[in-house]
Amino acid sequence: MNKILLISTTMVIRMSMLLIVLCIFLEKGLAAKTDTIETYSVAMNKKIKAIVITPDSYGDKALPVLYLLHGHGGSYADWLYNAPAIKEAVDLYQFIIVCADGGVSSWYWDSLVDTGFKYETYISSELVNWIDRHYKTIAHRNGRAIAGMSMGGQGAFFLAFRHQEVYGAAGSVAGGVDIRPFSDKWNINGRLGPLDKNRQRWDDFSVINLVHLLKTDSLALMMDCGTEDFFYEVNMNLHNKLLEMKIPHDFITRPGVHKWEYGRKAIPYQLLFFHSFFSGRR
Repeated sequence: MNKILLISTTMVIRMSMLLIVLCIFLEKGLAAKTDTIETYSVAMNKKIKAIVITPDSYGDKALPVLYLLHGHGGSYADWLYNAPAIKEAVDLYQFIIVCADGGVSSWYWDSLVDTGFKYETYISSELVNWIDRHYKTIAHRNGRAIAGMSMGGQGAFFLAFRHQEVYGAAGSVAGGVDIRPFSDKWNINGRLGPLDKNRQRWDDFSVINLVHLLKTDSLALMMDCGTEDFFYEVNMNLHNKLLEMKIPHDFITRPGVHKWEYGRKAIPYQLLFFHSFFSGRR
């Protein structure tokens, strides 16, 4: 617990300093550009929208990219609608943000039950390749990060753990990092089949059981979860497992429940973390 509080205090100090810089950027009248794009998924044979936010200064220089994933029941528009300050962060930190779509309830898996859900393939391959072809990006894991909230936090860790050749950093806000205690919720059965008949599959698709894929410093990891969140216990379990396996990570916790109000408080710390990663300070 002391480690968690120390991390939070350090991040607050950094945020205070960066707020001053942010005010300077805003005074200069910088305005990030927002594009709504439409991509085509071969894996799912359909068109899928996303939002791409580029800084005001976007031009010839290749920039790193942060992919943001929404929660269950949401869409690609959720982050921009619920946390519009991410636009100012793009100008401040000079990276691109892609708000991806997860098909409402995909959990960002390639479903073994419903072949219409191939969102692991879409997010980690098709969308990444499309962005790299159409925008000036640093097309390397050192220039890519992925993060999300709730289902999206689970998705960010799931995809980053399994595709370390694609992403160099990952963040989770109130992520469902162990799905097994929630076997009757959020359409998970529709993606994996019932738990009682597919226990091994549920084990294999739970983030907490993928830690063995990590090595020291193989990914820069940031976790955040409120103490009153229904995912708090599974996040604590993942935090302790990462400590046990000596996998470096940042973990912030504060009072809060599973709502966008908490996500708005958490995302500035996530963005600062990824700025540090892209700048080579992690």
